[in-house]
Amino acid sequence: MREADVLKAGNEPEPVAPFEIRRPLHQTEPFVFNSPHSGRVYPDSFLAMARLDRMAIRRSEDHYVDELFAGVIQLGAPLLAAQFPRAWLDVNREPYELDPRMFDGALPSYANVGSMRVAGGLGTIPRLVAENMEIYRGRLSVEEGLTRIERVYRPYHATLRRIIAQTHVQFGKAILIDCHSMPANVRIAGGNQRPDIIVGDRYGASASHDLSRAAVSFLSELGYRVVRNKPYAGGFITEHYGRPARGLHALQIEVNRGLYVDESTLERTAGFDLLKADLTEFAGQMMAHVRQDLAEDRLAAE
Repeated sequence: MREADVLKAGNEPEPVAPFEIRRPLHQTEPFVFNSPHSGRVYPDSFLAMARLDRMAIRRSEDHYVDELFAGVIQLGAPLLAAQFPRAWLDVNREPYELDPRMFDGALPSYANVGSMRVAGGLGTIPRLVAENMEIYRGRLSVEEGLTRIERVYRPYHATLRRIIAQTHVQFGKAILIDCHSMPANVRIAGGNQRPDIIVGDRYGASASHDLSRAAVSFLSELGYRVVRNKPYAGGFITEHYGRPARGLHALQIEVNRGLYVDESTLERTAGFDLLKADLTEFAGQMMAHVRQDLAEDRLAAE
């Protein structure tokens, strides 16, 4: 493995691969789980560029979401998990959503410099972490930004695309569950309701109504306050990979961090184990629901 293909951090005993596929011995379900924002290996070179301390720079993490959904592996589905932090590279963006103000040279002409996410400081190479805190002391070289994209972003998406395609070929259908967390203070616009979980399907564009309805129903039955699409309808990953008409469905699941982590210390709370068990139960219910649909489809075809 080349030096550029690993993350090097002083708190790690050895270099760490940027992402990993955690697979069951045999994949038995047409589901793929993805945790793109829970990476917590911060390269020393990145920290040296940052004006934030180690605690502040972690505010953008989807803390421990890969662990919360780890039970799906024993249920028979793979989990792709980023090791790199979202503050370093955000794979839930287009490949070249870049802010020209961050770089000391001219960006390539194909860069999307005018998106709303770039304007908000949250492009592919983010300028800000939560609470509008600037990440970098100075400007980055264009080469630095493009290298992260070419050597980590593109391989990450190539891997995710391959897993989804293999799943689709094996089962005739593939359901991507994109796993995230949200700040505890998130509220629904126009009210004071704090959702526990938000199910995003790009307002019906990335997954069938049946799958979205089932997800909301199962999570609600487990005792959670669940809403759909507001304020998070799904990002680039959900939009890019969800093609319901082709049997490719993508749902984004946002879990309220107040359920399982102390946001001031970033330590797991007593609610972590219960939430993890419930999310495993939810995944199993979704799998059973889809198995039944597949069985009915086979009967109808005979």
